[in-house]
Amino acid sequence: MTDTDDQHEQPEHHGHHPHVPHRHHDFDEHESVPVGVPAIALVGLTKSFGDLEVLKGIDLEIEPGEVVCVIGPSGSGKSTLLRCVNRLEEPTAGQVLIEGVDITDPHTDLDAMRTRIGMVFQSFNLFGHLSVRDNLCIAQRKVLKRHKHAAEAKAEEVLARVGLSEKIDEYPARLSGGQQQRVAIARALAMDPDMMLFDEATSALDPELVGEVLAVMRSLAESGMTMMVVTHEMHFARRVADRVVFMDGGFIVEQGPPDAVLGDPQHERTQRFLRQVNER
Repeated sequence: MTDTDDQHEQPEHHGHHPHVPHRHHDFDEHESVPVGVPAIALVGLTKSFGDLEVLKGIDLEIEPGEVVCVIGPSGSGKSTLLRCVNRLEEPTAGQVLIEGVDITDPHTDLDAMRTRIGMVFQSFNLFGHLSVRDNLCIAQRKVLKRHKHAAEAKAEEVLARVGLSEKIDEYPARLSGGQQQRVAIARALAMDPDMMLFDEATSALDPELVGEVLAVMRSLAESGMTMMVVTHEMHFARRVADRVVFMDGGFIVEQGPPDAVLGDPQHERTQRFLRQVNER
């Protein structure tokens, strides 16, 4: 799937899925990803909660280094889609391939796979009883088995990257919401992920704090990080995304370059959504 003029109704693609190269299900952190393998590939992905079908056969590929912003109204399925990418939500059917490995395969080492995917949530999920330093080191020590000194050096490195070096010994309660979210981004980066997922990372913040978080995300994108971003920040999507995906009713309705989807949308549902956003 390309980021050219690919505006379509998703139902047309039921039963026709792109060929995605597969790799063995055992992850090796030293194994390089073959050229041409997407960072993320979703093939015929469906998700139901009881009788409610939230995702209706999603096909989507994200290339290494690509920044894809997913937009759409509440209830469109965009956050569920993101959470299926690292199986925080269990897909009902279809495949999720991370760097060519099918993580819906029961033989896949899911914990090893998750070390390749950083995720930042709407809520910061920091440990309140731990300092910023310890929040950044705990997963490195327990999951990656890094030595204390190596973990602390990485913590200092990523904290500098989000502009918070001076807060390393503070506790979360003494930080603003924007600072806490930047620490959450640093915590994800400390695991050296190959890609980052952002689920409405700024929607819980006061308006004056949103900019500092978006600036960190923009810097990440400019560094070449593969990013899948569920957002309602249209200016960010226009400036930073390589591709914008508009979802509604569990389908991908329209996708393409930001100037096309946000500036000249072809589908009536996309036009209506953007009108409503612009009227706020």
